[in-house]
Amino acid sequence: MLYYMIRLDNTMATETYPAATWRLLITGAQDGPTNMAIDEAIVMAVGEGVAPPTVRFFAWQPPCLSLGYAQDAAEADVDRCRARGWDIVRRPTGGRAILHIDELTYSVVAPASDPRVAGGVLESYNRLSEALVAGLHHLGLMPERAKPIYQDRGALGAACFDGPAGYEITVGGRKLIGSAQMRRQGLVLQHGALPLEGDIARIAQALAFESEGERRALEARLRFRATTLHLALGRRVTFEEAADALAAGFAQALNLTLVPGDLTPRERELAEWLRREKYGHEAWTFRSVAISDREK
Repeated sequence: MLYYMIRLDNTMATETYPAATWRLLITGAQDGPTNMAIDEAIVMAVGEGVAPPTVRFFAWQPPCLSLGYAQDAAEADVDRCRARGWDIVRRPTGGRAILHIDELTYSVVAPASDPRVAGGVLESYNRLSEALVAGLHHLGLMPERAKPIYQDRGALGAACFDGPAGYEITVGGRKLIGSAQMRRQGLVLQHGALPLEGDIARIAQALAFESEGERRALEARLRFRATTLHLALGRRVTFEEAADALAAGFAQALNLTLVPGDLTPRERELAEWLRREKYGHEAWTFRSVAISDREK
């Protein structure tokens, strides 16, 4: 595990971004509501000026299906998830469903004025994707930022890894990292999933379908269109090794010094409140979504 200050020299990054110091958090495995509460608590604390811009790496225990902010909760198969001991949570960010299992999740929180996340959503996605690409280079991969969606894709499905968006990370044409973003009151939260190992198609067991044929079709598409770090590298990578590599990528590509730290007392207080009052409530997870929200 990475416990030392990270600072890598990179001429291109130095020319593009002024040097900055951000906090690095490695918060381990938490349940779904706690993880989403922590992300939003960091956003609130950065907005209050009591916490610095932050890169966080974390995992999920138990496994959790996360729904996008505006995703119809009817796309989740609640009974199947409960039978497998999987949580369900709604993210504060957009996008489609992800089954968080055997993965490393990253999050970035920074003021929207920071040049690393300034401008429009796609601009900031592309900048942050450079850090993800650099991190995967440290693991020995040659990733690419995805081209527009597959020609054979058709209508959007419920699963995030059913094909990449134009800013997301692929290896050998298969999606490896999926990301989503929230912008609020001059702040940016972006988080995303890097599957480490296991069957990338397991999410099909967490989603609702009209027929088992549709479920099997999604499984086949996911195995064709997406991959895991294990499959991409041909070896298993631990959470710690992946976190070290991505942290180095953020430092290198974005001209950052990452200083390991902890959640502040204020962030812990906010996270406990958000978990209790928002993310741990079915009223949030299974809320009705307006058509205007779905179009965002």
